[in-house]
Amino acid sequence: MFWLFILPAGYYPTPLQENDFHTRRKNLNDNNMKYHPTSLIWLFAVALISLTACSSVITPTPDAPNTPSVPPSNPTSSLIAASPTAVQAAAVVNGEIITLAAFQASLARFLDAQAQVGTLLATEDSNTRVLDELIDRLLLAQVARSSGFTAEDSLVEQRVEQLAEDVGGQETLNAWMAANYYSPVSFSEELRLELEAAWMRDQIIADVPEFAEQVLARQVLLNTSFEAERLYSQLQNGASFDTIVTNNDPLGLGYLGWFPRGYLIDQELEDAAFALQPGEYSQVIETRLGFHIIQVLDYDPARELSADARLTFQTRLIQTWLIEKRSQSQIDIRLP
Repeated sequence: MFWLFILPAGYYPTPLQENDFHTRRKNLNDNNMKYHPTSLIWLFAVALISLTACSSVITPTPDAPNTPSVPPSNPTSSLIAASPTAVQAAAVVNGEIITLAAFQASLARFLDAQAQVGTLLATEDSNTRVLDELIDRLLLAQVARSSGFTAEDSLVEQRVEQLAEDVGGQETLNAWMAANYYSPVSFSEELRLELEAAWMRDQIIADVPEFAEQVLARQVLLNTSFEAERLYSQLQNGASFDTIVTNNDPLGLGYLGWFPRGYLIDQELEDAAFALQPGEYSQVIETRLGFHIIQVLDYDPARELSADARLTFQTRLIQTWLIEKRSQSQIDIRLP
């Protein structure tokens, strides 16, 4: 079955635990060295996946969830042409309205998700974040339509029928919709936009290669310049990098694995890595994370990208596309 996942439009490094340097080193590989997608992961798609996985089990709304300042009404459509007599709008994008009702329903779902994960997403303004995601999705859908792809009623109906079958019937699906701020009409409209946006996303990311120049590297990361220069001096005096790693990183937390150009957050580290031959090590490199000495273990001019690297490049392409499309669009924010 075809369900989709709209890639978000930004990146963030996972926050460092500045008071625990060992935790910083442990998280370096997976959280801080690499680009990661940020912002609201499309709750619509995630909810569909969860619903399908749970079959007939409907997740109840939390007893005391965060709720938007204006309770969501049953939205009849998330998108209509702008006109003087149109329903209230949260935003107008190139003449098409994102209704206030649709925004409120999306905000309610977002806040429910926040309630389930505590304060993980609480640092950003929820209204802005949710509306930005809706605008980005609409921009993708608009260009999909102008490029010749429209999610016709028959396709949307087919997807809804398939989902109802997967979860045990229309009654189960209707109950889930009601618990998640959807009416049958608004659910179909959301699905239509997701299908169109996903089609456009696939066109954008089609140019991401499967293979790229990559290096295999490891590093030692130190908290102070003094420590790093001391280890660099030992290397210069004949100590092996293996010895340096054994004495200073016995758990191998500085193993970076294979990565292509454009993958690491810190350009200095990446530039140093690709300037080295296998077996060579760098001078001390200072970044916001600390002081690094990096060693290249191997090189491949055309190695297959990992799934994470492909996602990084795909996300970046979409981010760039959306920035350009926003600059070319007329976007009128109507929220107070």
